[in-house]
Amino acid sequence: MNTRLATIALLTLAVPAALVAHPGHGPADFAAGAMHPLQGLDHLLAMLAVGLLGVRTALAPGGDRRALWLIPGAFLMAMLAGGLIALAGVPLPGAEWGIALSVLVFGSILALARPARTAVACAVVAAFAVCHGHAHIAEMGAGDAGAYATGFLATTTVLHAAGLGLGMLVACSWSGASLRVAGGLIACASLALMSGLIG
Repeated sequence: MNTRLATIALLTLAVPAALVAHPGHGPADFAAGAMHPLQGLDHLLAMLAVGLLGVRTALAPGGDRRALWLIPGAFLMAMLAGGLIALAGVPLPGAEWGIALSVLVFGSILALARPARTAVACAVVAAFAVCHGHAHIAEMGAGDAGAYATGFLATTTVLHAAGLGLGMLVACSWSGASLRVAGGLIACASLALMSGLIG
């Protein structure tokens, strides 16, 4: 297990900070929206972490199994709200910092010795999801906003499901403590993301 975790840590820290930046976008359609969450390590890590948070909260002693769908669901709904805010032309200063901070906060919550309560986790992920949704729409090219939004919501759902599946696999194959280690690695990766914003 130590070898595997060390490999993951090295890969995480070796990822170029350039992955924080999102490349230019073509016309807004379903495909463009579906690809957008995959074009930035910040979005990718945050969305996987939401799934891991669902597992950590659900499998904790006395945990709430509803966390498996409540936490990802809270993220999706708030992300859609953030997208609508951007579509209305309302700016959200510091959205990119909010996205980078979401990776740090989600990873830190995962790493805590005591899991967060479901309601708290839902509130936290929802607050940061607004930044993710706003960024998706703000960086959208000209085209069909509805199809674009459907695309990034679909990919986000898949990433949440991947996080849930990975979390269940890690918890069952190794131990619940492995989820805490994963959270620590995610939190460390956020430092590289934030350094990219500063640079």
